[in-house]
Amino acid sequence: MATVPVSLAGRFQGSFAYFTIKDRLPQILTKVIDTLHRHKNEFFEEHGEKGIEAEKNTISILSKLRNELQTDKPLVPLDDKLCDVPLWNQYLEYQQNLLDGNEQPSWFQSPWLYVECYMYRRIHEALVHNPPLDDYDVFKEAKVQSFFESQQAIIALCTYLQELLKNIEDLDEKQLQEEFFRLLQVSLWGNKCDLSFSAGEDNFQKASSLKALDNLKTFILVDDTEDIWSLLINSKKRRTSKDVTRVDIVLDNAGYELITDLVLADFLLSSKLVTEIHFHGKCIPWYVSDTTKQDFNWTVKQLQSANNRWISRCGMNWEGSIKKGVFVYHDHMFWTLPHEFCSMAQVATDLYTELQKSHLIIFKGDLNYRKLTGDRKWEFTVPFHQALNKFHPAPLCSLRTLKSDVQVGLKPGQGEQFVTSEPDWMICGKYGVVQFDASL
Repeated sequence: MATVPVSLAGRFQGSFAYFTIKDRLPQILTKVIDTLHRHKNEFFEEHGEKGIEAEKNTISILSKLRNELQTDKPLVPLDDKLCDVPLWNQYLEYQQNLLDGNEQPSWFQSPWLYVECYMYRRIHEALVHNPPLDDYDVFKEAKVQSFFESQQAIIALCTYLQELLKNIEDLDEKQLQEEFFRLLQVSLWGNKCDLSFSAGEDNFQKASSLKALDNLKTFILVDDTEDIWSLLINSKKRRTSKDVTRVDIVLDNAGYELITDLVLADFLLSSKLVTEIHFHGKCIPWYVSDTTKQDFNWTVKQLQSANNRWISRCGMNWEGSIKKGVFVYHDHMFWTLPHEFCSMAQVATDLYTELQKSHLIIFKGDLNYRKLTGDRKWEFTVPFHQALNKFHPAPLCSLRTLKSDVQVGLKPGQGEQFVTSEPDWMICGKYGVVQFDASL
């Protein structure tokens, strides 16, 4: 068995991990503190003095957290009594055991994937310790703003879908395939809208990505769409009336990207390529713009009440799909743990068993890609299958725009060429991959 490369970490000065921990994470914490401060009056109106007290205490904890991060202090155990605490604290011990006796896991020395997840979990802990703010989503405002600022793109996409659905019964296999390719790419490029990547600054979809697809094709570095299509169309042809064909979508960002995922899901159902779609989101606010159950439900309600008939039609249809049980939303604490996915079978056996029922799992976005591949310094040409490190609940694919310095499955020389011609190719969000792994 080949050795697994080292984890990306802030100790590699000049790396994107170093830049993230040094600059982006403190920026995100500053924004969270600012959000709490700006909502002070609202907390007072809703909760009186208790609200003000909670706001002060939370800000104080978060300011201390920011200082710990910036001065590379040792990571400390969690103590908020939520059900995931034992797993987090075991993981800290595991990281400790990897080090020499005198060293302790710290912000810049430990794996980037771990400390970044740890920061978001510590933000949540600060709120949990301070009721009545314990269920306050500090990122909600940014997510809502991003949704409304992407309205033109959402209108274009919902209109396109509704026009397509009118004649979907009449499409032949070739036409269905073309539409599948198109909407899969829309979902891929929807992943550009990521508020943790922009440290919470405006990052929304201004125009319809449908018009740009031809120009964007050259930026897809690995494209296994044909293989995904074969899997779905063959499964449709073999299906009897009693059979279920299930696709799972492990979500990334709320806002425009979530709409692209829902549009793809609707197309898959309406074209009878699948019979049910299961969505997986986060159970606590995460990475600024990641989708929670509240975001998912809020989005569908917003669309239903929109004053554009195609948008509201989408909202009504999706609400109907939820009621019929053909759209199913799941959240599981595993998605907000620091573990790479190859440990899911041990750490979250119930989730792994659930995913084994799927015919295809679509993992959206960069964080999921980092967890799929262990966020390590892989050679560019290492096969995707190898980097998954035996994680195979079902056939799976990753739709991801590159925003961190890990990428596998490239052709010989492909990555090196970019390193020379475009040094920030792995972190600029301009390139994407559609990577598929069929083997079980």
